[in-house]
Amino acid sequence: MSVLIKNVRLYGEGEAVDVLLADGEIREIGAGLTADDAEIVDGAGQFLLPGFIDMHTHLREPGREDTETIESGSAAAALGGYTAVFAMANTSPVADNAVITDHVWKRGQEVGLVDVYPVGAVTVGLEGKQLAEMGTMAAGLGAVRMFSDDGMCVYDPLIMRRALEYANSLGVLIAQHAEEPRLTKGAVAHEGPTAARLGLAGWPRAAEESIVARDALLARDAGARVHICHASTAGTVELLKWAKAQGISITAEVTPHHLLLDDSRLETYDAVNRVNPPLREASDVAALRQALAEGVIDCVATDHAPHADQDKCCEFAAARPGMLGLETALSIIVKTMVEPGLLDWRGVAKVMSENPAQIVGLDDQGRPLAVGEPANVVLIDPAAEWTVEAKELASIARNTPYQAMTLPAKVTATFLRGKLTARDGKIVAG
Repeated sequence: MSVLIKNVRLYGEGEAVDVLLADGEIREIGAGLTADDAEIVDGAGQFLLPGFIDMHTHLREPGREDTETIESGSAAAALGGYTAVFAMANTSPVADNAVITDHVWKRGQEVGLVDVYPVGAVTVGLEGKQLAEMGTMAAGLGAVRMFSDDGMCVYDPLIMRRALEYANSLGVLIAQHAEEPRLTKGAVAHEGPTAARLGLAGWPRAAEESIVARDALLARDAGARVHICHASTAGTVELLKWAKAQGISITAEVTPHHLLLDDSRLETYDAVNRVNPPLREASDVAALRQALAEGVIDCVATDHAPHADQDKCCEFAAARPGMLGLETALSIIVKTMVEPGLLDWRGVAKVMSENPAQIVGLDDQGRPLAVGEPANVVLIDPAAEWTVEAKELASIARNTPYQAMTLPAKVTATFLRGKLTARDGKIVAG
């Protein structure tokens, strides 16, 4: 089966063209194309971008299938325009061995809506004490290329140094959840006036920034790469600038929610707004936006974190941290970066597709929209508006901070190797 997308603008630029997808690749681009056996998709008024890649997704399988599964999470990803996601290791049991990472890969392939890449744990049980079998996971069926204890920080500098050295020899990436745990014990909100007024235990910026600085130096000395998960402070931005200026191989991601929301959201004590790292102040939000626009922060990652109702419908301090993010990510980036003029649509492709692919070394994702390239692409209606309804999202969980919010832009179709996986807000089966 081939697909002919009619009258679409590539990257939102230039004149509208037709794009023929066949045999898993972009077969032809031009005006007035025809194909007798092709399914026709009307792209009038719409933009075509490379499919998105999420370096930071929690799919909860195995262990918490009551909140998300690889199947439901893949559906959410496809509806959000993603063609590849990286499933974090903090499952139950932890993905610290090839049995678990191979299962995640195989299950993702069985579902077939997006490529689900397993992330291996850096340390056994995420305990930060003993390195996991990184080599075995990298050599397994899942071919793990990124390791992270996300949810926990690799807090011991010696363990982190050894992990970086080992990763360098394997050609894989260490992604760090930057949080000095001795500074965040009992903390649930950004340390500042809002938390003080609300009586919430404060989480200082230094907890993140001290680990970012430390790991930049460790990466420098090891000659290795390090990736910073969910950057959240203006200070982290300054440290990234410094590290990159020194030639240190460091990259970083920012979440959509840290680009849009700030700690003023905590006034209601609604636990849907509890997230790790916490929502910061408006000045941090502005710094993160500028850093993404300037390339100091390399990419957007959702940190999609589904939770059951009982884990969110409780007092703020008792709630589990995390928010849904896959289906709303594009719209939040349009709202925070495109509408204010900080990014154009080619810039969106860079931070949501091209840069993530380069960071993790995916050869068939984040590719240019050109003849002969893999047909992992997403069709977007930039003029659309939609209102978020939690019950209509594909995730099993409902913990979205955007409930009833009207957002700009909408994914209208997602293609994985030329196969329609989502169209007009619905999953395309088989």
